[in-house]
Amino acid sequence: MASPLVPDEGDGVSTAPTTEVRTAAPGLGFPRLSGPSTTPLGWPGEDGVSRETSTATPPSSAATPSAPPVEQPGPIDRTTRETAAAAPAAGPREDPMDAPTQDDTEERAQIAAAMPGADAQTPLAAAVAADARRRITLTGRSVPRPAQTRVMTVANQKGGVGKTTTTVNVAAALAQAGSTVLVIDLDPQGNASTALGIPHHAEVPSVYDVLVDGQAIEEVVQECPDVPGLFCVPATIDLAGAEIELVSLVARETRLQRAVSAYVEHCEAAGERLDYVLVDCPPSLGLLTVNAFVAATEVFIPIQCEYYALEGLSQLLKNIELIRNHLNPRLHVSTILLTMYDGRTRLSAQVADEVREHFPDQTLRASVPRSVRISEAPSHGQTVMTYDSNSSGALSYLEAAVELAERGAPGSTTTQESA
Repeated sequence: MASPLVPDEGDGVSTAPTTEVRTAAPGLGFPRLSGPSTTPLGWPGEDGVSRETSTATPPSSAATPSAPPVEQPGPIDRTTRETAAAAPAAGPREDPMDAPTQDDTEERAQIAAAMPGADAQTPLAAAVAADARRRITLTGRSVPRPAQTRVMTVANQKGGVGKTTTTVNVAAALAQAGSTVLVIDLDPQGNASTALGIPHHAEVPSVYDVLVDGQAIEEVVQECPDVPGLFCVPATIDLAGAEIELVSLVARETRLQRAVSAYVEHCEAAGERLDYVLVDCPPSLGLLTVNAFVAATEVFIPIQCEYYALEGLSQLLKNIELIRNHLNPRLHVSTILLTMYDGRTRLSAQVADEVREHFPDQTLRASVPRSVRISEAPSHGQTVMTYDSNSSGALSYLEAAVELAERGAPGSTTTQESA
């Protein structure tokens, strides 16, 4: 029996008792509707009205004269389209970049607090919500500039704790927030130079020339191609022999300190004051690391959330005390950052709790989780801040950089204690 709604393809005779039926094309399954006949695709047919010059008439057409016919636009070539796109719009146009900047920290915090949360039974949703809050709170923020240049040595004689990764990503985050940052790669491996996209083959002027030959930093410094305001003194393989060559030189422990001080004065004389100098140290306590300790006033210690890192921290603190007593009385540990944190293990939580208990003022609230994006970024010659700025690792380093900058801002408690 044929359906009263679908036409029979065999005889094409409709069984619906209607006087005028609008049928659809066979096989498409459209219902039969009353009205004019349809085209083969089931849409209404031509109504005989020409729309070339017709315009919509307002309801009060009797009192309003009819508008002249609108000329149909012809084909627009590419040149005309580009010219029209480039032409400015009529009337004054406000540029959002011309608007005065204002501190929107409280507004960001309110937006982040208004986001719905997730319970403990959905850890993945909770992690996503936490990243979204941090992204709203931190992305695009500017950080306060320190009253004077902060020279920080990123050191830990234990290898593989994230010294180089922390140096380049914190430096990139500070530069993106408006600071001027100099990274000194003091590791012969040159990994910090690689992460910042700086060439460091054997013929490139490097920190070796500064330490051994007494060359000025402004003659070897290079700007990072991806992050404006971020500069780097690269390290080459020649630095591997600098330990031996420095032994016979006069004042071998203070050579980097004199070079950094001269470069800071050079920048201030040129009207371009440096905000931060971060020195990436090798995983040892040789003359290179001693030079870094003497040149700096602050020590930035990344700690991997494992037991061996705690043993290395106690040894590092003893060496810092020796440097303070004999070479640099102003040196102090100002910042500790927990890296490679794995929230799924109790060990990471225990190490983090123990570090925060013994160093409550120095340990940052932010911690850096294990992240594949952080490991992938150097293979592209980038930091994670430019490689994937929305990843959890980039947000963690951005949070750490903001906290570090706020601690060193004029009038902060940390600044007064260090002074």
